[in-house]
Amino acid sequence: MKESVDVFTALRDLLLPHRQRLLVVHDEDGHFYANCQNADAKGKAQFFGAVKASGRKYVLHFMPIYDFPELLDSISPALRKRKQGKSCFNFDAYDAALIRELKALVDQGVARYEVAGKL
Repeated sequence: MKESVDVFTALRDLLLPHRQRLLVVHDEDGHFYANCQNADAKGKAQFFGAVKASGRKYVLHFMPIYDFPELLDSISPALRKRKQGKSCFNFDAYDAALIRELKALVDQGVARYEVAGKL
């Protein structure tokens, strides 16, 4: 298996354990996209997260950190370097330590969304 597949798969695997609480819109090679089960006050789907492969770059979009930025207060400097914008992390290579750290962050974000009634 090529490294590029490993990075996408590793990032996608962070979201998959929560699949039962999500509405998966896309789940195909290079693109995973999921909304929250519960719509917003206007009845619109609420974006939860996505993983996108673009060439040799991989992006994890994760909305709980946009809504609850304090979740980022304790992330490592190495993970902070991968952060772009308010809710994305960019990777160009697999890093097991950062994937483990992201797993904890995803689990915390899911818990916060559950309490907020989004999942």
